[in-house]
Amino acid sequence: MHEPETHDLSDDADYAASIQQGTVSMIRSDSHRRSSSSEPPEGAEIVYTKDNVTIHPTQFASERIGGRLKLIKQGNALFMTWIPYKGQSSNARLSEKDKSLYTIRAVPFADIRSIRRHTPTLGWQYIIVVMSSGLAFPPLYFYNGGVREFLATIKQHVVLVRSAEDANVFLVNDFQNPLQRTLSSLELPRAVPVANALSPKKESPTFADQDKGESDRSSTYQQNGRRAKHHDPARDLSIQVLEKFSLVTRFARETTSQLFRESQLDGFTPIDGGKDSHMSPDHHHSTMPNEPATVPDEVSVASDPVEKTSPRKVIPGEEAATNVGNFELVNYKEVDKLSLVWGKPRQPPLGQEEWATFLDAEGRVMDSKALLKRIFYGGVEHDLRKEVWAFLLGYHAYDSTYAEREYRISVKKSEYETIKRQWQTISPEQAKRFTKFRERKGLIDKDVVRTDRSLSFYDGDENPYVCLMRDILLTYSFYNFDLGYCQGMSDLLSPILYVMRDESQSFWCFVYLMERLGPNFNRDQSGMHSQLFALSKLVELLDTPLHNYFMQNDCLNYFFCFRWILIQFKREFEYDKTMRMWEVLWTHYSSEHLHLYVCVAILKRYRNKIIGERMDFDTLLKFINELSGHIDLDSTLREAEALCICAGENGAACIPPGTPPSLPIEDGSIYPQQDDEIL
Repeated sequence: MHEPETHDLSDDADYAASIQQGTVSMIRSDSHRRSSSSEPPEGAEIVYTKDNVTIHPTQFASERIGGRLKLIKQGNALFMTWIPYKGQSSNARLSEKDKSLYTIRAVPFADIRSIRRHTPTLGWQYIIVVMSSGLAFPPLYFYNGGVREFLATIKQHVVLVRSAEDANVFLVNDFQNPLQRTLSSLELPRAVPVANALSPKKESPTFADQDKGESDRSSTYQQNGRRAKHHDPARDLSIQVLEKFSLVTRFARETTSQLFRESQLDGFTPIDGGKDSHMSPDHHHSTMPNEPATVPDEVSVASDPVEKTSPRKVIPGEEAATNVGNFELVNYKEVDKLSLVWGKPRQPPLGQEEWATFLDAEGRVMDSKALLKRIFYGGVEHDLRKEVWAFLLGYHAYDSTYAEREYRISVKKSEYETIKRQWQTISPEQAKRFTKFRERKGLIDKDVVRTDRSLSFYDGDENPYVCLMRDILLTYSFYNFDLGYCQGMSDLLSPILYVMRDESQSFWCFVYLMERLGPNFNRDQSGMHSQLFALSKLVELLDTPLHNYFMQNDCLNYFFCFRWILIQFKREFEYDKTMRMWEVLWTHYSSEHLHLYVCVAILKRYRNKIIGERMDFDTLLKFINELSGHIDLDSTLREAEALCICAGENGAACIPPGTPPSLPIEDGSIYPQQDDEIL
């Protein structure tokens, strides 16, 4: 029998919208008070059990979390649970507290939209469970097989049908129009929200609502739907789609409301304990959607661990000695009374004359460390960026000569044309039988006409640079076929093409950038998860009061920072400042993860406002998105540097090895996005 053609969903619009909307790498039900016993409650029946079902938080085998997957039937309802094993991790980085973040407890199938099955050519089968809200659980790897049995068991108890668009997607209780479901998940203008088909909750307690209030919260979400979001029809559509990357609904917050509270009750003590670690009960109050927030004149905030490093009065112009040099101390009271901004002052950008002093007669960079330091503190003049960015991104070696670089440009151009011809020579008849090519080409065609069209460089119909962007992205999808194309990549390519203004050189600079940022677009979201996890640890280390506030207000998932990290603050600054930010980050001078310290610096700067206005999750998300265009770049970079120095080795220990933009380990599985086989 002919099997339906399969394809991965990394470039599928409906699936991409669902994971970008929520990007839940740590989602689980709110169930702290529910017993962790493996025995089901009275009246419930275990209909499926599978051991050695594993979650991969990172690419390291030692950090995999094994557990037991169960399907539990109670009455007419079916529930899924996954509980990690205790005491079996060989890596000290993953404590029991960390492993508990992934626990899935009593998720009703009424809340599940689809199950995506993957059978890579190499490796284990795994599934991705997507919720009705658009959120996705981390991939569950079946080390000993059992996916077929898992799906067959589900089909015995709920309506499970294979998607007409993709044979590897199984829709749960799918009674809705597919087009409407797609529009709803994207939440584009005039898209009508779709309510979940949940039956009314009964008065009697069930397996799903043993945790007090859980069913009430779920039913409230189903009745009220997702919080409405207003759109300007004239607004750039790409911005709307990218905003979905950081949009997490109230339902997502509520299903993870006890996620980090368990840590305290399990014996975990914050870094800065004592009185500073306990917030006033008033701070746990969340303002109603229509209730105007009241900002107190003075906000009582616990002392900051960073500020404790300098308890004495700061004298303007005074310098502080550190192990990497002297830094001027500046008291930034006008921004945040408790925020101490210090670090070496920013310098003018590197110009042509100064650049020449770094080169010898044959064009070699004589002192690359000094050059990187200079760029870190000042950036590069725009007219010089084309030459310097090629070094920063790794396209040219620092010890290469003028002649060697010219030769390399010629060779790489020929190589680029060879790759480009692979898709240019695909005939219409071939394209009809090449599903993945058609899908990726369609996504790219849609995205490039929405990317930075407000710039004169990309403005106008039939703009040649828009066509070049399309060709480069299509060629990259053939160069890196495993990763292919995902929404957001055009935002990373746009400034590179704007600077290089050469198709081949732009392509190769983009290739080298994606070697570091490619994991941001992995379908299993491992790259983004590791960065958000590291960010939560850094805030806990560097700003305990803010960490405590986020913990008490269910904001520790840091989804509101998702867009910052995914496209490297592309939407947060003006175009020229974005390029300045990127070239500073690319130096890796103070840390290759400086972008995480930039996140901390921004959050720290607005800490008083966040706590003072008692922002709940939705208010915080709106506030963070509205910061776009209102963040001062220079002071933010200075404070990020200061935080990085202050954190030192403790900060580095918060970031798992291999976290982007670190170069990934060459294990042949950097982009686990192989095609699937039908069982």
